Amino acid sequence: MKKLKRLAFLASLAVTVPLAACGGSGGSTDLAEAPANLDKPASGKLRVFAYAAAVTPEMMDPFKKQNPDLDVDVATFDSNSEAAAKIAAGFKTDLVQVCLDEADPLIKKKQLRPIDTAGVPAWNKLAFHDDKGVRVNGDVIVVPISAGPIGVIYNTEKVDKEIDSYADIFDPEFAGRAAIDGTYPLPPIAMSALASGVDDPFNMSEEELDGVADYMEEHRDQLRALWASDADLKNLHKSGEVVISDGNQGVAKQMADEGIPVKWVAPKEGTLSWVCGWSIAADAQNLDAAYRMINWQSSPEAEAIQGENGYVVTNPDAIPLIDPEDREIADPASLKDAIPETYPPDYDQWTKNFEAFRAG
Repeated sequence: MKKLKRLAFLASLAVTVPLAACGGSGGSTDLAEAPANLDKPASGKLRVFAYAAAVTPEMMDPFKKQNPDLDVDVATFDSNSEAAAKIAAGFKTDLVQVCLDEADPLIKKKQLRPIDTAGVPAWNKLAFHDDKGVRVNGDVIVVPISAGPIGVIYNTEKVDKEIDSYADIFDPEFAGRAAIDGTYPLPPIAMSALASGVDDPFNMSEEELDGVADYMEEHRDQLRALWASDADLKNLHKSGEVVISDGNQGVAKQMADEGIPVKWVAPKEGTLSWVCGWSIAADAQNLDAAYRMINWQSSPEAEAIQGENGYVVTNPDAIPLIDPEDREIADPASLKDAIPETYPPDYDQWTKNFEAFRAG
């Protein structure tokens, strides 16, 4: 998973795109009507398109057991931009995992259907459900499922100095042993902006954005890698190729649980944060199964799995089910002072700068 944000201050997505039209992949963008019986096991085939972390066996096996006559077909991606491009090229899915700071390509291509919240019993309990990024023109397009902060991850056995800043990733001491997110523009550019002294990374002036591009270019040769997925980041730390990187708290916890000697820290500049959830695709065929999947993933039991994996949960009923040692970071209140990743108005220039940086 990408990333799996915030309390009432999420991404202000482009809300001028009408949803009452044909989807960019040829499907419908009318309201996805909820099934009459939400407790009835689903059958047929359910197509799921998501970050890998959201569809692990521990998340999916209980759902499959609840729906023994359902064939679940899972495919994964590394960013919502990639997902939008594949759907536009003809890839068919019923459900797509959407992160609110990345949703714009899916919205612009009209690839999502409005969700009937009457079909989501936990809806009114879910943290972030009233935030702007969850709706487009008043229609709910995302059911928030997980969230988390993005900070600095470092190897406690190979780094013997205090780490407390995004700027530490670019310290010459770690030249050739550092890595940052290479999947899409928002996290690396925002992180670099904070590291270089910008206070409001998602509302930068043209001059500030150019300055951040220069900062990233100046430090490009110090980086060992631009990591491409959670698994990639884990492998870089596990192999010892990388001793410091950016990353979300959930991935850091997973690494520590696997015996990799890492620690996650909240940077002094402010911690970036994100939120992700499930959307129903314009090409969705099996709406009964889609709602069943959404309701499993938003259930206390499934949310508790997320919480014990280091992510912030959205269903507060999950908190008592989580190990006491993990409850503090699983609580949505832990993000109240975070800096939400929001979709910047000049995103095209962010993309150009990031592609130039990535090309190196």
